[in-house]
Amino acid sequence: MFLFLSKLLPLFVYPIGLACLLLIGALFTLWKRPRLSAIFILLALLVILIPSNGQVAGRLLYSLESQHIPTADLPTVDAIVVLGGATRPQKEPRPWIDLMEESDRIVHGARLYQQGKAPFLILSGGRIDWEGHNSASESADMAAIAQALGVPSSAILQDPTSLNTYENAVNVKQILQQRNFNRVLLVTSAMHMPRSLAIFQKQGIDAIPAPTDFLVGESELQDSLKTLEGKLLNLLPEAGNLYHFTRALKEYIGIGVYRLRGWL
Repeated sequence: MFLFLSKLLPLFVYPIGLACLLLIGALFTLWKRPRLSAIFILLALLVILIPSNGQVAGRLLYSLESQHIPTADLPTVDAIVVLGGATRPQKEPRPWIDLMEESDRIVHGARLYQQGKAPFLILSGGRIDWEGHNSASESADMAAIAQALGVPSSAILQDPTSLNTYENAVNVKQILQQRNFNRVLLVTSAMHMPRSLAIFQKQGIDAIPAPTDFLVGESELQDSLKTLEGKLLNLLPEAGNLYHFTRALKEYIGIGVYRLRGWL
């Protein structure tokens, strides 16, 4: 139930969901209270326009991604942990597993393995049945991709049941204890790293951040304002910006909820 509510309730505070609620309010007040209806419409417009601004979305993303900048001197550890959320299962009409934007996680994990940073790759991620994903676990899909990238199956360990970041940490901890592993590199998207690292450390795991999938950089944010064209484009609403703002907002909501539950 917590998993379902954690996905349902935030929809009403994300820009699209909140704008829809405001427009519904405008419809109900349009005839009897037109002034209030106009306020609802104005608020709905602002809820869409402000998050879809390039600088607003970019700065919110950057506030998360800049917390753990990757270093070139990552140490050798017992295992590399790669969190799921990066694939779509092989179901018609897909010819094979589809890679999502976050699939940098798998590529980066395989690359770290090939650099000799650890002898094992731990892939963590299950699938939610009520989302229509009644196929193989995401960890199995990630394992297939990792093998295609040159990681031998003997070096891959899986957590196929975790459905959120907290369960990722709990299940990975069990694998580490079974193998007497102590130190790991944690691979996930840069935006997701602050929450993930805090949860793993809360479980007593000696995790070192190895973020990937960076969506924005400080130089990109500054460069976009150096020309008149860039400034104008930053002012215009853009669906990609709205999506990135929503993802970043989701992380902050997740941090708040997980903190209230004592998970970080």
